[in-house]
Amino acid sequence: MSDIKNIAIIAHVDHGKTTLVDKIMFHCQLFRENENKGDLILDNNELERERGITITSKNVSVSYKNTKINIIDTPGHADFGGEVERVLNMADGVLLLVDAFEGPMPQTRFVLQKALQLGLKPCVVINKVDKENCTPDEVHESVFDLMYELEAEEWQLDFPTIYGSAKENWMSDDWKNKTNNIEPLLDMVISHIPSPKVEEGALQMLITSLDYSSFTGRIAIGRLQRGKLISGSNISLVKRDKTILKSKIKELHVFEGLGRKKVNEVKAGDICAIVGLEKFEIGDTIADIDSPEALSSISIDEPTMSMLFTINDSPFFGKDGKFVTSRHIKDRLNKELEKNLALRVKTTDSADKFIVYGRGVLHLSVLIETMRREGYELQIGQPQVIIKNIDGINCEPFEDMTIDLPESVSGKAIEIVSVRKGEMISMVSKGSRMICQFIIPSRGIIGLKNQLLTATAGEAILSHRFLDFRPIKGGIPERLNGSLVSMEKGLAIPYSIDKLQDRGKFFVNPGEEIYEGQVIGENSRGDDMVINITKTKKLSNVRSSGADDKARIIPAIKFSLEEALEYIQKDEYVEVTPNNLRLRKVLLKEVERKRNKSIS
Repeated sequence: MSDIKNIAIIAHVDHGKTTLVDKIMFHCQLFRENENKGDLILDNNELERERGITITSKNVSVSYKNTKINIIDTPGHADFGGEVERVLNMADGVLLLVDAFEGPMPQTRFVLQKALQLGLKPCVVINKVDKENCTPDEVHESVFDLMYELEAEEWQLDFPTIYGSAKENWMSDDWKNKTNNIEPLLDMVISHIPSPKVEEGALQMLITSLDYSSFTGRIAIGRLQRGKLISGSNISLVKRDKTILKSKIKELHVFEGLGRKKVNEVKAGDICAIVGLEKFEIGDTIADIDSPEALSSISIDEPTMSMLFTINDSPFFGKDGKFVTSRHIKDRLNKELEKNLALRVKTTDSADKFIVYGRGVLHLSVLIETMRREGYELQIGQPQVIIKNIDGINCEPFEDMTIDLPESVSGKAIEIVSVRKGEMISMVSKGSRMICQFIIPSRGIIGLKNQLLTATAGEAILSHRFLDFRPIKGGIPERLNGSLVSMEKGLAIPYSIDKLQDRGKFFVNPGEEIYEGQVIGENSRGDDMVINITKTKKLSNVRSSGADDKARIIPAIKFSLEEALEYIQKDEYVEVTPNNLRLRKVLLKEVERKRNKSIS
């Protein structure tokens, strides 16, 4: 192989990054003709497939015209910005994907800013030109304006552009001129993306990613900056705090196709994986044994949101999960800290409560969902935004939010956002849809999505990115309706549910097990109401059991994890077990809740 190109693919969520990587892999013949790999090959994690988003970045390597191209597929969500920031360190250039209809979106701006700051060469791919009403030329203009706004340098502003549709498997210099493959894109990569700058000098490599194998333990991944790595040689490991540890390389691997290939030597510029190192973290430098020099470590944006994680102490604890103790939860969170850089964990004065800080509700809910699938049981408190004191003024995080929705319902949506202290900065119509841009406190976004989807009949598309910390904007109205709380432990009886339906909406179906203090529905009024749905019908010679068939029970509302986290109040928890999501009061007994109320 004569040459190496390292590229990262960046874009707003759902603009087609993973689909494009699929097409590149097929074009470079990574698979046999008869091998059916399906779509979105790199999204190999269950959660990614279900949600249709990339959560962790992936490496793949293809060869084209005697050049090895290392491709890094990155997540589009700003909540996983920690992932994007660290993997961009391995690239020499980026492919910026932009939807030909939507144009640059909040996350496009976020990931592009990171790439320009690192001094990477951008190549623009305007994707989805087969969409109706798309405006590729206008989008090209707006990408240029965005780069100019983000203070790109002259050589970065001189970017090549290619048009096409990853889904239909073609790329071209001119969007009106349809080709039959994606070669123009690969040619652009070869001619415009610089080869890795190889400096002379002793060995240096920054660890930017981690992998784990049950056979060999932790694996360090990064791009070799200078020097060369040899299998079996001794190296120095320079930590973030500049302490130096001696270690030995057992095995070296380079990326080839979807897998890795064992090699004896790696030259500067290539991305490799090292087996056998001990006690390393992301951001450490692998350096020469005799004259170790550290590279500047990775800086990551600070978290903006926190949640309380605690052990499950409900009457149903330990029924579903394998891992239920505080020790289990603590070990699992520490393990997550190793590879999830944007996460922070703080212990509290109670041994079984942890405060976990992250980028947003999605960032933390993916962690909770992963833990749940691994067999953990835990309880989560209400999401809180982080308040910082800057120059004696309490400040909270603000976000730039874009809502894409039908014109006919835009008035209602703007009203909802304004109540939550959102400030509109622009409003553009595209066909029958409106694109509205707001600046809104992060507090205002918690629980907003549900409201918007209800008001717009499920049509609104919402995206947001963190801007900065600004002085606190007054109170934001919380949920207006109170909770329906269970009085007894037992089975939910259809007869009782039917008789109480006028009191509000239910979250449990007939026949489900419930316990005292569980939130089983939403009250139609503003205060909490304690009800008993475990009461059966008293039978007599006038009342028979069969006359109940007429009972019409409205199906229960079932929340997803994010919806549940955004729904709960301060005095409620979400109980997460492998098979169930339940809402409950922190204090289960009504007497205790009343006593606590009278004290406060």
